[in-house]
Amino acid sequence: MGQIIVEFLQNTGFAAMTWQQLVMIIVSCILLYLAIGRGFEPLLLVPIAFGMLLTNLPLAGVMDYPDTSLQFQAIQTQEAAINAQNGLFNARYITNIPGGLIHYLYQGNKLGIFPPLIFLGVGAMTDFGPLIANPKSLLLGAAAQFGIFFTFLGAILLGFDAQAASAIGIIGGADGPTAIFLTTQLKPELLGPIAVAAYSYMALVPIIQPPIMKALTTEKERQIVMKQLRVVSKKEKIVFPILVTILVSLLLPSAATLIGMLMLGNLFKESGVTDRLSKTATNELINIVTIFLGVSVGATAKAEYFLVSETLKIIVLGIVAFGVGTGSGVVLAKVLNKFLKDPINPLMGAAGVSAVPMAARVASKVGQEANPSNFLLMHAMGPNVAGVIGSAVAAGVLLALFG
Repeated sequence: MGQIIVEFLQNTGFAAMTWQQLVMIIVSCILLYLAIGRGFEPLLLVPIAFGMLLTNLPLAGVMDYPDTSLQFQAIQTQEAAINAQNGLFNARYITNIPGGLIHYLYQGNKLGIFPPLIFLGVGAMTDFGPLIANPKSLLLGAAAQFGIFFTFLGAILLGFDAQAASAIGIIGGADGPTAIFLTTQLKPELLGPIAVAAYSYMALVPIIQPPIMKALTTEKERQIVMKQLRVVSKKEKIVFPILVTILVSLLLPSAATLIGMLMLGNLFKESGVTDRLSKTATNELINIVTIFLGVSVGATAKAEYFLVSETLKIIVLGIVAFGVGTGSGVVLAKVLNKFLKDPINPLMGAAGVSAVPMAARVASKVGQEANPSNFLLMHAMGPNVAGVIGSAVAAGVLLALFG
């Protein structure tokens, strides 16, 4: 009986656990606390953190590859014997081990399926009206992408190759699906740390951005009141996604997938004739895909791949990318104010990172702290949605150059 108990204990996950796996389990629990206890992007962090937890449980095998050692079984029939004489064989292949469930879910990321579907849902939930009403927002959204290319150069200097540097730099766009899409295309082995960094920094927008915004602006600048936006017609909202898809895809074909899905979802919303499709994209579809994408991305963060020196560099470079993106948007807004009759509140530049709508809410909140009667949310949504387009375009540029 004692030997049976010993053998049982030796076959449990407790006996097989390494210190690296224990560290990753603790990290996943911290992320779950941030998501559930502190409310930091729970729809994203909960599945990602739980996927990280599952993949680091010893012997669980949720991300195991299927067994590729295939057995060959000849079918002993008269027909098979005749075919064998002619060099033909009637056989069937049997896979011994089917592989872990999340391994198959991960194929949706690996094949570039889930991120564009997320963009479809995001497009169906996005109102591009503030951007159309104030086209200058495009400049702020573009400026916020500077963090991507700044960090790309920094990663090159730290010894990463161009593909890895591109995947790391895209963290600065604060757009999880874009980061996943580009990383799976250029450097899939870095998907775990890059995805975790991207989504973690998105969740921490309310903590990361305000100090940068306040450091780069004066109290007087944060108090700037902006004029009410004009009303955007339905025709403009319908033409916009079609026109953007054509222009961006012709200019940068590698961005067509992400931009196309984003604008298709928006067209569902604005056309007024596809309510069922719009509701599906904004509810059932994006919720299902978010679960699959989040769990499978988290499951790539295995201890043996995650707890390496490269991961620490990625985490540091990611925060640099995010900070530079926030700061460059604010700086451009201040520069534009030297030439504009109606000044822009520089906080709008910080909303140019594409963490929709959190970055816009943070900009509005910081503005109201300086001037309680100042309501900037709709103004901030312009550069915020412009940032979504900008990060997709930046990903297309990097994919075209290094794909």
